[in-house]
Amino acid sequence: MTVMRAWRTTGEPGGLRLDRIGIPEPGADEVLVRVEVCGLCRTDLHVIDHEIPVHRPVVTPGHQAVGRVVAAGECVVEPAVGARVGVAWLRSTCGQCDYCRTGAENLCPHSRYTGWDADGGFADFLTAPAAYVYTLPDDTAALDLAPLLCAGIIGFRALTRAHLPPGGTLGIYGFGSSAHVTAQLVRAAGGRFVALTRGEQNRELARELGAAFVGEEAQPPPEPLDAAIVFAPAGGLVPVALRATRSGGTVVLAGIEMSDVPVLSYEDDLFRERDLRTVTANTRADGMRFLAVARTLGLRPTVTPVPFEALPDAVDDLRRGRARGSLVLRVDA
Repeated sequence: MTVMRAWRTTGEPGGLRLDRIGIPEPGADEVLVRVEVCGLCRTDLHVIDHEIPVHRPVVTPGHQAVGRVVAAGECVVEPAVGARVGVAWLRSTCGQCDYCRTGAENLCPHSRYTGWDADGGFADFLTAPAAYVYTLPDDTAALDLAPLLCAGIIGFRALTRAHLPPGGTLGIYGFGSSAHVTAQLVRAAGGRFVALTRGEQNRELARELGAAFVGEEAQPPPEPLDAAIVFAPAGGLVPVALRATRSGGTVVLAGIEMSDVPVLSYEDDLFRERDLRTVTANTRADGMRFLAVARTLGLRPTVTPVPFEALPDAVDDLRRGRARGSLVLRVDA
């Protein structure tokens, strides 16, 4: 096989085209991965719809890829050929700036990203720097692993930054792929969560996962929240979440893109030591810690498999809020 299938953006907002292109060759520090499955993320939608800056007009999105290493560059020691790996959002960093040297590589100004700066996993093969892929277990279904590589990791980082107290109540605004994994983490740690979200499918899933309360996005929860995470890319929810959070609580914004945030009232929204924080990508340490936790807990996302040829329909479902849980593209059927 000298060519492969690849879904690529077209240079126009919303454009996505299935092409046949050459299989890439790994660089000296890279591995070539044959993709089994690749999760769909809202960030992929942002790339396709040009809701974040265009880094490459024509690129293969997808940054939750699970597959097997089939070739490796001359400088790669591990993972070995045949290993099962995950290729996630963070593709590379400079390793030399203050952020990289102090463990905050997610803030590296020279960071590059899978499916944005370089071709991602909506294709039969992709390359990735060996130092940035995760070794994955062989005894777990690929469909269950894919959403953990971004939805799970970002949710884990957001929850860490939320400082939810033991047994506390977390408000989750928007209940998509990342949120529904985060909810399982909260429950496993003995906490409670309430889901404020649009779409009956999302609300139904929240109830199935044990939500203490389920309501519309702008609806006040029945009691003050100890912390909140805003997964929905809606800036108008920021003051809503802040006002629903008790004194001393924390609100975390977990998306890479968000509509404009309204002017905040210091007295109503921020006073009494409410913290407002953001999440920017993740570090590899975040990924390794979360994947270990997920394996220990036996976390299983709610997955809707997507046939390879049906990717545009799945992207449109995500765009229109029709997705339930995590959408995962079957690449190697």
